[in-house]
Amino acid sequence: MKSIHLIIGAAILFSACNNSTESASTEKNMSKAVAIKTEAVSYGTDSTKLTGYVAYDSASTAKRPVVLIVHEWWGLNDYSKSRAKQLADSGYLAMCVDMYGDGKMGNNPAEAQALAMPLYQNPALAKSRFDAALAKIKTYPQADTTKIAAIGYCFGGAMVLNMARLGEPLNGVVSFHGNLAGVPANKDLLKAKVLACHGADDKFVLPAEVATFKKQMDSIHADYTFKEYAGATHAFTNPAATENGKKFNLPIAYNAAADTASWKDMTEFFAKIFK
Repeated sequence: MKSIHLIIGAAILFSACNNSTESASTEKNMSKAVAIKTEAVSYGTDSTKLTGYVAYDSASTAKRPVVLIVHEWWGLNDYSKSRAKQLADSGYLAMCVDMYGDGKMGNNPAEAQALAMPLYQNPALAKSRFDAALAKIKTYPQADTTKIAAIGYCFGGAMVLNMARLGEPLNGVVSFHGNLAGVPANKDLLKAKVLACHGADDKFVLPAEVATFKKQMDSIHADYTFKEYAGATHAFTNPAATENGKKFNLPIAYNAAADTASWKDMTEFFAKIFK
């Protein structure tokens, strides 16, 4: 009987200690979450008012690597902002780039295409808006201006690849299910390292486009990595993709495994380029 009491007592003690540890862990996580500061920031070009979104851990005054995020063709929505907060939680100074300006959003594929096409067709216009965001984030005292990367989703993936090929002063870029066609790769311009995260079942980026991308990058001996995720379609990182695919009859869907794997690949990529 005495041994039973000892066992029960030990169990209670273990439970209390475990709960205490969990409580401390929860409090620490809550404290960390509260420290993530987010804010809308106004900036612009000569002709367009732009409103970005910045996220960082305000509990630290240390300089940290910068990551610019270029949104999907829908515009700078909550999905892009969630990625900024996720990056801030990992120790980066993150900024969502407003590529459309004036609060414009694509609420359906026709509207989104109308907003995106001028930037596909005029890379210099896209670059001017990206440059404005880059200049803005460099004014933050937390920004380590020697360590800057850009990531982008779908339309945004195409944009960050173009920024790299246009010679933007970036350590690296990551494209998530982005279009691969764009400005031709030029060895005299491309300095950034590149990670392209591609869904193997993407119906918008066909095998011929993949082959052309690889051929161009290989021809200039670019420092790039091409990752392909089995079973993943276009927009595989966005949890809203499945619903949007059904709503607008688009071949897009969320893929949790590919989302997790590609984020891990990005994290490892950052660890290399920010050494």
